Amino acid sequence: MSQVTAIIGLGNPGAEYHETRHNAGFWMVDAIAHSAHAELRPEKKFLGHYAKVRLGEHEVHLLNPVTFMNRSGASVAALCQFFKLTPDNLLVAHDELDLPPGQARYKTGGGHGGHNGLRDIISALGNQKQFHRVRIGIGHPGEARQVTNYVLGRPGKPEQEAIGHAMDACLATLPLALSGDWAKAMNQLHSVKPD
Repeated sequence: MSQVTAIIGLGNPGAEYHETRHNAGFWMVDAIAHSAHAELRPEKKFLGHYAKVRLGEHEVHLLNPVTFMNRSGASVAALCQFFKLTPDNLLVAHDELDLPPGQARYKTGGGHGGHNGLRDIISALGNQKQFHRVRIGIGHPGEARQVTNYVLGRPGKPEQEAIGHAMDACLATLPLALSGDWAKAMNQLHSVKPD
């Protein structure tokens, strides 16, 4: 299995979306950049904010597309073409309705589960689904028709703290994931219980 050399966060650009649940993927990549004392900067050729960081012994590309969620694939495809990356070099961080705040899960492959960002990336990669994901739990509003307003709403303070806790757990397991030890990374991350 190829090594992860790029971590992509999913979200919507602009101040009005910055603190919304749908931007949990952006928050994750921002947290990784912060932990590496790096800053994501606008990069036109990748249609996003980009940084190259060193995490332990691994050099990793960080990218937050600024194309809006449902056009994330164009940004990811541009990064892949430039650095000659394959889908299994990618780790995509995104919000996950099916997990409660405070939980996060690694996953490799699979469908988009109705997530527009994942749907567009799968399409832009020529229908290839074998990229890694880190699913950051935001909880579910309970009814399908409430989902849009929910994901574009801001989490309350306890919820935000729980999401932060899950992201800390992701950061702690990232070195294992980057080394290709997915079983151990999953084991550690998946044993973290929401508060």
